[in-house]
Amino acid sequence: MNNDADQQLSFDLSEEMKMLRRTAREFADAEVRPKVLEYDEAQKFPEELVARMGELGFLGAVVSEELGGAGMTAREFVVIMEELGRVDPSVALTLAAHSGLCLEHILQFATDAQKKKYVPDLASGAKIGSWCLTEPGSGSDAGGMLTTAEKKGSDYVLSGTKNFITNGSYASTFVVMAKTDPSRGKAGISAFIVEKEMGIRVGKKENKLGFRASDTVQLVFENVKVPAANLLGQEGDGLKQALAVLDSGRVGVAALAVGLAQGALDASLKYAKERKAFGKTLGEFQGIQFKLADMATEIEAARLLTFRAADDKALGRPLTLSAAYAKYFASEVAQRAATEAVQIHGGYGYIKEFPVEKYYRDAKLLTIGEGTSEVQRMVIAKNILG
Repeated sequence: MNNDADQQLSFDLSEEMKMLRRTAREFADAEVRPKVLEYDEAQKFPEELVARMGELGFLGAVVSEELGGAGMTAREFVVIMEELGRVDPSVALTLAAHSGLCLEHILQFATDAQKKKYVPDLASGAKIGSWCLTEPGSGSDAGGMLTTAEKKGSDYVLSGTKNFITNGSYASTFVVMAKTDPSRGKAGISAFIVEKEMGIRVGKKENKLGFRASDTVQLVFENVKVPAANLLGQEGDGLKQALAVLDSGRVGVAALAVGLAQGALDASLKYAKERKAFGKTLGEFQGIQFKLADMATEIEAARLLTFRAADDKALGRPLTLSAAYAKYFASEVAQRAATEAVQIHGGYGYIKEFPVEKYYRDAKLLTIGEGTSEVQRMVIAKNILG
């Protein structure tokens, strides 16, 4: 496979998108790659790389120029996410949480006044965004959340704990889901823009299997006062909003998964051409050829599903089904590709000097985060059954 930024795909990219792909690839290869192992080992958040992504326009890619962004489409965002995921999924996930969840929620559901207040700083990278849905006792069952938002005068008072929050230690702007009417269950969930200075406390930092340079923490809300003006939409709209944001976010995660899988394939192709056994390169053995062929085919199929979902988003078409297709298939492909990459490398695939060891650890999260594979299959089945 041609690994140039303009690699041959089964569809054409515009000249602008080819240029964007080259820019993202050059940034990933020149600035991200040299630090991957260091940041993974130290569980270090890539602050300077995030700042560079702000300078390159990546953090505000999907934001209109009027609000300080780059005015890109969902398809262009997918290109960026794939190139980052190809080199370091942790950096890609940082962008996904900032842009695909926090910013996306504000762009979709905030008032003009709220957007003018919060979006420009998020688009430039002056502030980092985070999105808070999951709790210690509620993951896929978001309706089971216990965090409350009680109306008191001109404020809401938020109390509760959020779990597995990406960018939580470094973010300044949060979109938080909480129950304004616990008696209504999931219909009582509302969404708020919350600033860190309002009193959010960072709790436990998670010690993870993979994505170790991505910040993942518990956040504690102890009587945090949030102005009523920071309510997104109406009371009770929170879960409906969150599900729409997740549909959009899954497109970015699918692109991340495609990138991870491509990175695993690239490494495997390089190794298969260089490593010799029994007087031949590994790539001359049919067993290895078949593994590489299967990886390449599945990656291209996942890429096509992801671009289809991105087009649905860009054109305002229904997104739930195409996003579920893309996220489910791409995440499973990433896990299979990473597993095969380790197998192709043999013993070297099990040590940190070769990148496939990290792809293997990172890949698993993609079948869990932003809706497990089981949830995606439920969404797909519900839609095709009508």
